[in-house]
Amino acid sequence: MTMTDPIADMLTRIRNAQMARHETVSIPHSNIKKNILDILKREGYIASFENEGNTFNVVLKYDKFGDPVIHELKRISKPGLRNYIKFEEIKPVMGGMGVAVISTNKGIITNREARKEKVGGEIICEIW
Repeated sequence: MTMTDPIADMLTRIRNAQMARHETVSIPHSNIKKNILDILKREGYIASFENEGNTFNVVLKYDKFGDPVIHELKRISKPGLRNYIKFEEIKPVMGGMGVAVISTNKGIITNREARKEKVGGEIICEIW
């Protein structure tokens, strides 16, 4: 069986690993996933990730009480229903507490970077 939405699979793996309080999670490699993981690391939602062969080992991040740093990982644009947005319509996620990951012609960037660069694109997911 082929996977129809590898990004949704990655987000679900992270969500499930955090609910089970795992330290790391393994995710199959792809360039778009690497770009999304770069944003998660830069924004402080994961501790780190490294490429091992054809998988990424993602080190998850928890607060001082042992709760996951990521409260919600939500897939927005799906293969069957793409969700595009103009830069003027980009709004903060959770009042600026979260971040949206947007695929633009300048690469995969956050909602804040997209507004600054004045580019729209496909909303991949939201994290808070």
